[in-house]
Amino acid sequence: MVIKPKIRGFVCVTAHPEGCREHVLEQVTYVKKQGHISGMPKKFLIIGSSTGYGLSSRIVAAMGCHADTIGIFFERPEEEDRPASAGFYNAKVLDAYARQEGLLSESINGDAFSDAVKQQVIALIREKFGKVDVVIYSLASPKRIDPKTAEVYRSVLKPIGASFTGKTVHTDKKEVHEITIDPANESEIQETIKVMGGEDWKLWMDALREADVLSDGIQTWAYSYIGPEITWPIYAHGTIGKAKEDLERTSRVISDDLSDLHGKAFIVVNKAVVTQASSAIPVVPLYIAILFKIMKQKGLHENCIQQMDRLFRERLGSGSQTLYDSEGRIRMDDWEMRLDIQEEAKNIWSEITTENLEKVSDFTGYQQDFLKLFGFGLSHVNYDADVPLGVV
Repeated sequence: MVIKPKIRGFVCVTAHPEGCREHVLEQVTYVKKQGHISGMPKKFLIIGSSTGYGLSSRIVAAMGCHADTIGIFFERPEEEDRPASAGFYNAKVLDAYARQEGLLSESINGDAFSDAVKQQVIALIREKFGKVDVVIYSLASPKRIDPKTAEVYRSVLKPIGASFTGKTVHTDKKEVHEITIDPANESEIQETIKVMGGEDWKLWMDALREADVLSDGIQTWAYSYIGPEITWPIYAHGTIGKAKEDLERTSRVISDDLSDLHGKAFIVVNKAVVTQASSAIPVVPLYIAILFKIMKQKGLHENCIQQMDRLFRERLGSGSQTLYDSEGRIRMDDWEMRLDIQEEAKNIWSEITTENLEKVSDFTGYQQDFLKLFGFGLSHVNYDADVPLGVV
């Protein structure tokens, strides 16, 4: 089968097995070149581990910390005449690379919101890991089925209180245009919190604790984003921002719960990068394209794997200095939010149009990173060759 990218809106509905292999290898190679990260725990559970920051965290844990890992995700397997989703291939490839290094690397494909998957993971930890030292919560999902009531909750990306009108980019047509989004109602706000807030994170930690599979000194963290004023109406001050506030409140509750295990829960605030989740948020892709150009010019640009390597190596590893902000968060967006970078971003934002899009932003770089998420645009892959499914 010859596989080409088929893009519908903000998602690519095809994935290239060999391209996904190369993309994972690219990240593995980067981490290994940086050398071993000392002083890190050796048994990781990553909830939401097949793409984006979750995948990169798992790669750094395995290849940088030489740690055993369990990855949980919900991805589409291969069918007879249809390739799997990119995350399915990513996990399969990483498991193979980690096992070549003599590491335990186990993946579970299922609904992480469900009680059944939680119990499956607990059984796996007991059987092969004993206990885990770190739990990373990196789920990104548009919906959640409540495990107790079976009620389905759906998240929305909307402003709160008033309609929002602002610039965005049509990524397929390379067009900058205005978009107006009506405000969320109370039900939509609460559903978004149910899907993207901290409730499921706490359910995971409660289940793992009750099963006695958490090590003394357990660390758990979840990923978040704050961003600049440009994105606040649709992000920090919108429905997703309310969910992130709930996530932060939950981190404090979990920390209290883990005190007798000398454990800690915290939030890591990351910079804007191209992920399947960020591509779906109005306004954000255009801002990312602007940000990339500025940060690349200043030599400060980081993609997912570079940022996760810096998190583990410089903020969490032996001899590193863990710096928390006033809210107890680790800020990996420190370079993005520098005053000079944000001032330039505001100036470009005010003047960006369809006509100057590629001149004043790195929209090309944005597109390249987007295609890489699905295994396309890798230089060592022949995209005209027939790809037998089931090989990766």
